[in-house]
Amino acid sequence: MCFGRCARCIGYKLLVLALLSIVANILLYFPNGETRFASEHHLGKYVECLHGILGGGFLVLISAAVFIGLHSDDGHGCFGHEDCGKSCAMLSSVLAALIGILGSGYCIIISALGLSHGPYCFTRLERNWMYPFTESSGGYLFEYNKWSACQEPHNIVQWNVTLFSILLVLGAIEFILCFIQIINGILGGVCGLFSSCGTCGH
Repeated sequence: MCFGRCARCIGYKLLVLALLSIVANILLYFPNGETRFASEHHLGKYVECLHGILGGGFLVLISAAVFIGLHSDDGHGCFGHEDCGKSCAMLSSVLAALIGILGSGYCIIISALGLSHGPYCFTRLERNWMYPFTESSGGYLFEYNKWSACQEPHNIVQWNVTLFSILLVLGAIEFILCFIQIINGILGGVCGLFSSCGTCGH
């Protein structure tokens, strides 16, 4: 079934994206590869939301596993005599796609908030740990001269902006792929039901 092959293709892409999302989120916990900021609880609140590990990671992995596990009969086209079970599997993949939508959507929202809010850092002026860019509503992203306000962790603004941006893009691609699978699953399931379920009992 052409729809099954498409689903598995989407599944493999989601698998790679989910693993990249987990890695990017883990890196957020260790600015410049240092562990002391995590152990001292000097990480931003959006870093600790597990949006890349849980949302764009594990939830999307569930969807990917379901899509990859879909079986198809490559010898028949869309209007061949497929098993009704395959049509039901395609329709059930829509539920898995919704889980992926939920996870990737969570990843997108938290990543956007993390970029807008800015990093949690030790500032030169206040001599304290704080969010120096909260009031800018993301405007700091284009005011590179202000990034030096964060003294510790070193280059934390660049670190956060890079990784949150990567997670935002990964989440967006995952969202699009899961949405495509919703359409693919519905079309594949309905097509299979109309073309084969009438002959299931024979």
